[in-house]
Amino acid sequence: MKRFVTSLLFIFLLWFAIDRVGELGLSWLNRHSHDTTSPKIRHITNGVSEDVIMMGTSRCNGHYVPSIISETLGMSVYNAGIDGSDNIFAQYMALCYILQKHTPKVICLEVQNSFLEEEEESFKTTGYFAPYFGQCASADSVFRQTGSFWLYKLSHLYRYNTIVLANITGQVKNYWNHAENGYIPNPEPEVFPETTVWETEHVDISEEKRDYMERFVQICRKKHIFLCFVISPACSKVDNSFYSCLRNFANTHQTPLLDYHTVGLYVNNPDYFKDNFHLWDKGARLYSFVFAKDLQKLVSKNL
Repeated sequence: MKRFVTSLLFIFLLWFAIDRVGELGLSWLNRHSHDTTSPKIRHITNGVSEDVIMMGTSRCNGHYVPSIISETLGMSVYNAGIDGSDNIFAQYMALCYILQKHTPKVICLEVQNSFLEEEEESFKTTGYFAPYFGQCASADSVFRQTGSFWLYKLSHLYRYNTIVLANITGQVKNYWNHAENGYIPNPEPEVFPETTVWETEHVDISEEKRDYMERFVQICRKKHIFLCFVISPACSKVDNSFYSCLRNFANTHQTPLLDYHTVGLYVNNPDYFKDNFHLWDKGARLYSFVFAKDLQKLVSKNL
């Protein structure tokens, strides 16, 4: 029995040593990576100071040019869009980290139906924030929902599971050479997309997602942050009911929603798009001018 306990203790100590030493290596890798996401999350968690924060997924990341918006509003702007984070949980975590050290004047959240829709993989990309586990209790609360809280608490090495491959890529390729305050321009495609038609489907509302959307709104209201929801252009046609769940939520919570997709902005200009979902740099700059003017009108009434 004594021998068994000794062996068990040795295995635990070995695992502990590997876990902590391994964390040191992956932490260094993460801090020095130039992949599309890690530098932005480092900024979000450690020192956002801008007046206006653009938040959302890749459609935010590649659609909003900070210098253009800043020039129109007369305020500093940061694009905090995170690729692949098409869920409210990742956005809620980003908000919690930002508010630890800074309270912006304006937050614009690029939304889509998946922010409210019931789906199997609800917590996509929340693991991007795992290396910062333990630094923000309100953000860590989401890990309790994902079921990964105790895994991250026990294993420091496991916290890098989601991002290690991207961090390795980010050592050999710098995606930030042409970046500007979080905005990473999409390149011009070799072939422009064809305009498609998206049919409206019934959206089953997730109570959990709606709860976190409401938390997002309430936190901004409590902090006196002007919050605006935005839907940017896409190379597709949709009818007026396509975003009805988002529109109903915005109306219920008295939050402005700027919808540039339903009205078909640039739908007849496929040469502005990288694909059906994303503008490339030329289209993003033109769109940023339009968006900035509309946001300026809202801000002037509410600030």
